Amino acid sequence: MSTKKIVLIIVGVVGVLALLVALLVGAIAGSIAYKFNHNEASDQARAYLRTNELLKRDIGEVKDFGWLVSGNISSQNADGDATLYLKVIGERRSVNATVNLAYRSNRNWRVTGASYERDGQTVDLMQGYETGSPPPVRKASPSY
Repeated sequence: MSTKKIVLIIVGVVGVLALLVALLVGAIAGSIAYKFNHNEASDQARAYLRTNELLKRDIGEVKDFGWLVSGNISSQNADGDATLYLKVIGERRSVNATVNLAYRSNRNWRVTGASYERDGQTVDLMQGYETGSPPPVRKASPSY
């Protein structure tokens, strides 16, 4: 065998091994992304964002979510906490939202905090629920 054929065989074997490693890494990353996108915490976060009136007033009716949910989910015994980051696509604009969730004693996930970024500012979506909505401010009309 010539040196040229040996080099081509080695390059081919290395190329096949690199392809197999890339497929394995892709499969692992895909399964992690799938688990983040399809679990009870992300379902609860999406349901909360779909029905939040403050968010709907700003971006319009929620049409969809970005394809990737990222964040952190940790469970310990019967308790768990999660912080999820989602792209929310509305009728008028898209925003990046953060939803904090928790469950205690093996109960369902519930939203403990939520916010989104708008024009470089963080808008708290829980303000109406934690403190109650303040009454609208009306300017007093002058009496003559």
